[in-house]
Amino acid sequence: MNSGGARAVAAGGPPDAPAVGTPGGPERARKARRYRRLLPGDRVAVVAPSGPAEPARLEAGCAVLRDLGLDTVVGKHALDQVNLGSAEPVRGDWHRLAGADADRAADLQAAWCDPSVRAVVCARGGYGATRVLDLLDWDALRAATQASPASGGPKILHGSSDITALHAAFGTRLGVTTSFGPMPAGVIADLDPAAPDDSLDALRAALFGGAATLPGTRTLRPGRAEGPLTGGTLSLLTALLGTPYAPPPAAGRIVFLEDVTEAPYRIDRMLVQLLQAGWFDGAAGVALGSWKDCGDPAELDAVFAARLGPLGVPVLAGLPAGHGPRQHTLELGAPAVLHAPAPPGHDPADPHPAVPDTGALTLEAPPGGAR
Repeated sequence: MNSGGARAVAAGGPPDAPAVGTPGGPERARKARRYRRLLPGDRVAVVAPSGPAEPARLEAGCAVLRDLGLDTVVGKHALDQVNLGSAEPVRGDWHRLAGADADRAADLQAAWCDPSVRAVVCARGGYGATRVLDLLDWDALRAATQASPASGGPKILHGSSDITALHAAFGTRLGVTTSFGPMPAGVIADLDPAAPDDSLDALRAALFGGAATLPGTRTLRPGRAEGPLTGGTLSLLTALLGTPYAPPPAAGRIVFLEDVTEAPYRIDRMLVQLLQAGWFDGAAGVALGSWKDCGDPAELDAVFAARLGPLGVPVLAGLPAGHGPRQHTLELGAPAVLHAPAPPGHDPADPHPAVPDTGALTLEAPPGGAR
């Protein structure tokens, strides 16, 4: 696979056909530097740039990371709490953040700039990541990133949901891939490293090395696409539009989308906004994750088909990533392949397959494989 470019081919099209949705052929997307995989004993710093973590769950999640062989430390302000508009006193019935904006930014920056830390893991999502973006010293973060070749490559930024804001900003401003997946005060807290679990297996592969394949459950538009992976939580991508931290347009890329507790009409509105902004122009394909508590799945599929179908690119739904009980980990910015098969009976070469092909999103293994 050519990891430097991108390609989408409609079902039934010749392999040398121009990329679907990309005028004149495939659009070349900038290649991000892939983060260095972890080794047993590496130090990871857990910080809370968004909502507050429940102390017992945070400790349980950190224990899982330690059971994976990682030296896990927690940021200075990870357990702080403030309300949205005032520092004192904290009201439990108002929305809370994990400390003041400046403190959350300081923890994140200190961890990224600390040469002894190999991964920065966000404790949980919620709300607040967009508020720290203006407070980060991007020159210092960039200098720390540029110094990373001496240690084998960039360190990892890991998290999901509200952390999409950081993924977009770090990917664009620092030119690195980032890790979208479960967090210590969330799903990780419920995992047992001694028990089989596909979310834990996927997290282990993403952190320590290995290919990632996320199966879909249904094709909304068939085809095959290649390109770097972009996206994240839909509401955060939309919130970043028009800001200095907006993710670059998806031209030549495979777009991953998911969200939680958003009604179908709100999802429709956000997709329309991204479409009207031109963000989807030239996208290679779309992979849809979980949409927990987002209404009737059939209504959602109708929305996705109506809004994304006209892009003319493969659309695969039902990937086990996002806010659902199964949370696989994705390396945003990494080269990926999306396979969205035609429904049974639509493929003249195999009209009645014994085992239905549900399609998959596959992320290319890092050079050197598992560490």
